Amino acid sequence: MKPPALIVVTALLLAGCIDLAPRYQRPVNPTPAAFPVGPAYAPPPAVEAAPVGWQAFFADPKLKRVIAEALANNRDMRIATANIEAARAQFHVQRAALFPTIAANASASFGQEPAGVAFGGTSGPASAVNQRLYRLTAGVSAWQLDFFGKIRNLTKAAQERYFASREARDEAQLVLVDEVATDYLTFASDRSLLAIAQETLKSGQASLDLTQARLDGGVASGLDVAQAATIVGQARFDVAHLTTQVAQDRNALELVVGAPVVDADLPPALDGEAVVLDRLPAAVSSAVLLRRPDVLQAEDALRAANASIGAARADFFPQVTLTGSGGLTSLALSSLFTGASATWSFIPQVSQTIFDFGANRGNLAYANAQRDLALAQYQKAIQTAFREVADALAQRGTIDEQVGAQTSLSAAALQALTLADARYRRGADTYLNVLIAQRTYYAAEQTLVTTRLARSLNLVTLYGVLGGGLDERPS
Repeated sequence: MKPPALIVVTALLLAGCIDLAPRYQRPVNPTPAAFPVGPAYAPPPAVEAAPVGWQAFFADPKLKRVIAEALANNRDMRIATANIEAARAQFHVQRAALFPTIAANASASFGQEPAGVAFGGTSGPASAVNQRLYRLTAGVSAWQLDFFGKIRNLTKAAQERYFASREARDEAQLVLVDEVATDYLTFASDRSLLAIAQETLKSGQASLDLTQARLDGGVASGLDVAQAATIVGQARFDVAHLTTQVAQDRNALELVVGAPVVDADLPPALDGEAVVLDRLPAAVSSAVLLRRPDVLQAEDALRAANASIGAARADFFPQVTLTGSGGLTSLALSSLFTGASATWSFIPQVSQTIFDFGANRGNLAYANAQRDLALAQYQKAIQTAFREVADALAQRGTIDEQVGAQTSLSAAALQALTLADARYRRGADTYLNVLIAQRTYYAAEQTLVTTRLARSLNLVTLYGVLGGGLDERPS
């Protein structure tokens, strides 16, 4: 084996024998083993189930198209994808330091000197001497041997940051799906509220016209007309306000989608039909939170900080670098590739810091502090995730009962309005009871819409906080 090749092979065998990084162990889960239980909480299924993808979770085909459009056009998703590519490139750059950089060089030099100069002042030819030198070399320059794992730990840290960028992209997708679904459902809810306000305005105007006719006929009083006008005024205000709100809801939806949303993909109203699955996969234990993208991202950051400690520790030990080259040198191009023209050099170098006035200790202390910071952030991410799931389960446990109760209340309010209006038309009651019944029914219908919206948004929230929808990872 040629000397330069022998140098490289020997160095590769010797390097990487020691790793000074602390051995990584996943921290203990700082949350209870199970989610809270009680009258307010929805019980999770008896077996653990993996999160379903957003395409299977959302049942509304219009919403599916809008989400797909957002994933393709949203600028936050493009930023997250670009960050992945940048982190991956940085990892490849850092990993390349593990191996020697081999450079090849070919050169030729030509010159002429007086004979006295060329022969060091000794006797020689009286004429000038022409000089030619041809070189062809390949070698390694200042390659640091990774005896103590510094480069490997820096590479590990870069790799974990790359993984963290992927988890950040997955988290961005979850947030985006949640935002699109929330804006979509809010738009549908406000359309329903607008329709209720328009219907109330229509019926209120008809009631006002009837009451005015009864006043003109001497049957009703001016107070009845004034009372009938109040519900009309309130409905007119709500129609104007909600018309603006619906337009703003569409603007918000198109902003998060990153492109205009066609009218065919907009929901007409939020009725009793669910746009999401009725049952959401969950897990018995809180260990499911460890699969959330933000928790995984925090753990990747913790692993990177752990590797950085190893790199900081390695600075206390000697650094060994190798410089070597081999090639061909000849005074004539025709003899460059003959056996007698071979040349090589080997320059090992060992350096050890004696006085750095605490720089290495400071770097190690900083690396340890960063690891402690990453540990706290990781545990906080788990605790935050647990609280978010617990809150969503608490709402899930009673939201169906709320919708059922509000539906019954709305039906009863409609019946009361019908009876009060009939009594007033027969002259058996005052218009005040009709007005009270109208306002009660109007408020009940509005509350029913907002409660249905809360139920749908609760499912969307549970889907997100349990880490669902990661069926489309970047390659």
